[in-house]
Amino acid sequence: MFTKNSKTPETAPIEPPKVVSAQEAVRGAATKSAARAASIICADMKINGSVISEGSLQIDGVVDGDVSATDITIGASGQITGEVKAEVVKVKGKIKGSIRARKVELETGAHVKGDIVHSSLQIQSNAVFEGQVKHADDPLRETGPMAASESKPMSASSSVGTFGISSQPS
Repeated sequence: MFTKNSKTPETAPIEPPKVVSAQEAVRGAATKSAARAASIICADMKINGSVISEGSLQIDGVVDGDVSATDITIGASGQITGEVKAEVVKVKGKIKGSIRARKVELETGAHVKGDIVHSSLQIQSNAVFEGQVKHADDPLRETGPMAASESKPMSASSSVGTFGISSQPS
């Protein structure tokens, strides 16, 4: 049933470890598709203009402009005035503008004034949302709703409903 190998671990040849130059190590690390840490816009920062990232963003400061990334988290002190577009958007702070994402989570304390196009929407208690909602299979490909600051309403055919959600603890 078992066969004996002529080279046992004690007699097997030992290979010397590979020596990799620092430049090769950095080049290899840069090309790996490993998960990266989120880029952070700190609470003491204010950005006037659009922010675009191919990775994750944590926004604790103020952004006056559109924000686009793979994954966006707006912290409790974060504020955005403009369109937010990502695969996943988690809101604890304030957004005045539209959101387009596959998954949108409005967490406790969130204030969103604008329209949302989504595949999945979750609104926790004590989150405030004023705007229109539209479900879409691929919300990132469709034309989005207008920002809350614009006066024209969405067309009736694209509007699912208007919500004003605010709940108080019992």
